[in-house]
Amino acid sequence: MTTEAPRPAEPPPPIRVLTVDDHALLREGIASMLAQQPDLQVVAEAGNGREAVEAFRLHRPDVTLMDLQMPLMGGVEATLAIRAEWPHARIVALTTYKGDVQIRRALQAGVSGYLLKSMLRKELVEGIRQVHAGRRLVPSEIAAELAEHLLDEALSPREIEVLRLVAQGGSNKRVASLLTVTEDTIKAHMKGILAKLGAVDRTHAVTIALRRGIIEL
Repeated sequence: MTTEAPRPAEPPPPIRVLTVDDHALLREGIASMLAQQPDLQVVAEAGNGREAVEAFRLHRPDVTLMDLQMPLMGGVEATLAIRAEWPHARIVALTTYKGDVQIRRALQAGVSGYLLKSMLRKELVEGIRQVHAGRRLVPSEIAAELAEHLLDEALSPREIEVLRLVAQGGSNKRVASLLTVTEDTIKAHMKGILAKLGAVDRTHAVTIALRRGIIEL
């Protein structure tokens, strides 16, 4: 009597990936990179946050790579929308910026990982596998940026609004008019903004706020 040799185990299905970025060339580059990995498969692409939500509904990917700066709907808003319907969705934020406020905003929205686009060639493939396995992906460079400002006093929503108008070129008088407050009130806000950011003047404050992701132009 002969016995049949055991059949080799079936390989696990590939990790299904949705890529979201408003630059088609970057999406193509990611797809080309992942196509070289037998355990990874790009199942859909999207060019903005709204498309990302629809693509997620249609394809239910295992891992979503989400750009943060996009037209129509940004990555943070798309992450919130997706996780409102699928709380266990695994999303990795991709961005060119490493500002601590933007990082914190993305993590609070529920991303499982955060990668700078400059890191993609080295860390993307293993990062996808790590997030799919249920682990967090926060590279040391990102963790250091968060730690640097951990104890900083945050700007209030009103101070952010004032700083955003200043960044658009508004004088104290102009900002006061837009917000229907006195010019002295705007001066007081600016004094608080400079103190919290450690800035020497308005231009310096705007530069710091842009770098940290507090405001966007």
